[in-house]
Amino acid sequence: MKSHLTRSQNTVLKLLKKLNREISAQELYLELRKAQLTLGLATVYRALDTLKLSGIVQARLLSNGETLYTAAQQDRHHVTCLQCGVSIPIQEEECPVHELEDQLKQSSKFEIFYHTLEFFGLCTPCQLEQSHSKP
Repeated sequence: MKSHLTRSQNTVLKLLKKLNREISAQELYLELRKAQLTLGLATVYRALDTLKLSGIVQARLLSNGETLYTAAQQDRHHVTCLQCGVSIPIQEEECPVHELEDQLKQSSKFEIFYHTLEFFGLCTPCQLEQSHSKP
């Protein structure tokens, strides 16, 4: 698939790989401008969407509605605080979803590029803040 990428898709993918972290489309747009690479924000969104649909880029939707993108490398697992939005990666030693993923590939003939597993709750500082604010 990489040989069929447009110039803008290739530019976005190279920067995602270089940054090697999750990033929003708006942040990616600003990073491109810092690097003096001129792509419009709409072009960045289109490139990310095409790369996502090709399985080359991973997208993770946060509880606040923002989407973070990264070059597809591995499955992602997180715990995310609903109050402050902090999102902490979980180590993936033994992911219980891998077996389900294999079953789905077989039973549905679905091409799965990656999966995400996310738990939502309150981080310790937010729990403490809530317990101190209760009468």
